[in-house]
Amino acid sequence: MKNMTTSIRQVGGVTIADISGRIVLGEESAALRELVGDLLSKGHKKILLNLGNVTYIDSTGLGSLVSAFTSVRKQGGELKLLNLTNKVEDVMQITKLYTVFDVMDDEAVGVKSFGQSTAAGR
Repeated sequence: MKNMTTSIRQVGGVTIADISGRIVLGEESAALRELVGDLLSKGHKKILLNLGNVTYIDSTGLGSLVSAFTSVRKQGGELKLLNLTNKVEDVMQITKLYTVFDVMDDEAVGVKSFGQSTAAGR
């Protein structure tokens, strides 16, 4: 069982958080919420969560994603998901959360998508 690890990088004004391991009840879920809260407090409002190496997510983990999404929205930002594994995608389809999130499978396209949606929202 690998705990969740994250690393943060910037690509063209977008903050990408590469997350790997399991997002589950306990410190992992808390760590995900803290990560996003921390990014927001530093003024990062375009956040792309790369879940390509997430092996498992439970309902608490999903709850953390949703609350992160809501926090970012409240601050006028955007949070999108990148590279869902089949397992994570299945859970999202079952829980109907797939429709809530903007899900990307190409990092470059994901990064570009931020500028466009903000401009269109005027």
